[in-house]
Amino acid sequence: MAAHLEIAPTGRSKCRGCGRAIGKGERRIGDAFASPFADGVETTHWYHARCAAYKRPEVLLEAFAGTGPPADAAADAALAASARLGTAHRRLPRIDGAERAPTGRATCRLCKQKIDAKSWRIRLVIFDVGRFEPSGTVHAGCAAGYFGCSDLAELMARARHFAPSLGDGDAGELAAALAAGAPPAPPASRA
Repeated sequence: MAAHLEIAPTGRSKCRGCGRAIGKGERRIGDAFASPFADGVETTHWYHARCAAYKRPEVLLEAFAGTGPPADAAADAALAASARLGTAHRRLPRIDGAERAPTGRATCRLCKQKIDAKSWRIRLVIFDVGRFEPSGTVHAGCAAGYFGCSDLAELMARARHFAPSLGDGDAGELAAALAAGAPPAPPASRA
């Protein structure tokens, strides 16, 4: 039941955080725990170091506290800082990318307003029983309030990490939407 850091001996494992392959020779973080499906069996979920810092911060910090393959000290310090931010703001590890809303049916988890079609939203997941479960979305402008973190660069880095198909133009629009704040409240109805 311990987190550990190692070099991937093959390229067969997939990261539980992003779903992409962990290449042979890359550092990976292992989260070992008792299998919920079989008594007395231990299972390990693997993560890229950055994915662990963003989605499983406690696991990364535990792995870094143990011994592991040496790496770039500055990069490890930045990952540890992101992980500590994730432990300080309990909702921050829920970020699972950003996208334009395909329809106008989703409701923001913070302001409870509908998210207009084609507007930017942040996807959310919750880690439960060894896996990430979808947990709704928030307006990009509501992100700082929902996550309790005003570091827009950190929010942007996390959202963009789990949405690798975002181009620079889209990233600029997303950054503007994050900085814009919550959408205006709908006008009060006259009765």
